Amino acid sequence: MTNRIQRPVKPGASLKNPQLSTVRYCLYARKSMEAEERQALSINSQLNEMKTIAERDNLTVVATRIEAHSAKAVGQRKVFNQIISEIKQKKYNGILTWAPDRLSRNAGDLGQLVDLMDDQLLLEVRTYNQTFSNSPNEKFLLMILGSQAKLENDNRGINVKRGLRAVVEKGLWPALAPIGYKNLYRSDKPGHLKIDPARGYVIKLMYEKAVEGWSHRKIRHWLQHELDFISSGGKHLSLSSVQRILTNSFYYGEFEYPRGGGKWCKGQHQPLITKDVFDQCQKELNKRRYQKRIFRHAFAYTRMIRCGLCGSNVSASEKFKPLKDGSISKYVYYGCNRHYDHYCKALYLREDDLVNQFCNMVDNLSLDDLGVRGQLDLEVERFYRFHRDVLGNPGGYETDEERDIDTKKYIKYLLTEGTLEEKRAILKNLKSKLMLKDKKIYLDA
Repeated sequence: MTNRIQRPVKPGASLKNPQLSTVRYCLYARKSMEAEERQALSINSQLNEMKTIAERDNLTVVATRIEAHSAKAVGQRKVFNQIISEIKQKKYNGILTWAPDRLSRNAGDLGQLVDLMDDQLLLEVRTYNQTFSNSPNEKFLLMILGSQAKLENDNRGINVKRGLRAVVEKGLWPALAPIGYKNLYRSDKPGHLKIDPARGYVIKLMYEKAVEGWSHRKIRHWLQHELDFISSGGKHLSLSSVQRILTNSFYYGEFEYPRGGGKWCKGQHQPLITKDVFDQCQKELNKRRYQKRIFRHAFAYTRMIRCGLCGSNVSASEKFKPLKDGSISKYVYYGCNRHYDHYCKALYLREDDLVNQFCNMVDNLSLDDLGVRGQLDLEVERFYRFHRDVLGNPGGYETDEERDIDTKKYIKYLLTEGTLEEKRAILKNLKSKLMLKDKKIYLDA
């Protein structure tokens, strides 16, 4: 038995690099992410068998690479791409693996291996019972076996989709049960579901709350803080999960599979709600969406201030109060939107008080601190030229302090009587962030 396997150069052929005449192997084992536990056992058996072959034939193994990834997609395996790169760098020129389908189940990756053989950078691919070298017949056989693996994948996908269609046509659910149901996991009843006794009734209550006019956010708060409701995965429902549940026709007995495919089926599972309740829920949710679009207001100081307690943005809302004389008074309040802390205890501040604090801040800060030096001075100067040239009144300033005083007066006028754009333009020039805490506005130094 020789110390190392060497392949003699065929007559008429020449190696691009004579130093690569000795085969140095990379031991490559791959496990698929599907059926994780079963494949995890096979990875050890692959390694043991390959090491046995290497010891028996006295092969030189210079690297071992293990990967947990499907080989169906082209260029998606990081470890395989690393092997291709290292072969090009001439770190080794052979691959030792269990079977050709461990290397590739697609034409793209298989083509890279054949190209490396054509360039004589990859001298040999050795499997458990076969060896493929840089010869036309052996490369052709390698491509056939790799193509056969791809054919098996494609046929398996077709068979799976056909099986899913057959299950769906019977009104059975072919995937993980939606929250509120449980899979039976019985071989004699594939696709059958039963109502989850711990969660099914809660789904029904969610629809009842939505019909009563509860918002998604209110329902989520009720689930989390009053019921401590958790999914089968052990987590509280997110706002998007609540939205998906309240728009899922599966709960009244019909479903579309695949989603967006346009094919609807009558399910064999027991419904949690009636079709009427589902339609009433959608009508109420659509009405709330319509109201949000119609009554959407633009407020002057939103997205300009942050909460001093949790760092969330400060949002605004309108409140209407009927008066004794029959009129209605409108109030605008600013407060934390609780994006980062749902339990933030920040207080709300009326817009009138907010503007008064802005005006006091203008009096206490210089124009440089406000960041408006040179911008509003021109507006004030134009005002004085109007008085001087048009109205005939004397104008101008004797000192810069007088100009600053009038500029501040103009700023306060814009904050109280200006347009929304003018108010926001002034606050955007501030050099520090505006913060709201305990009903007080301050600059974050």
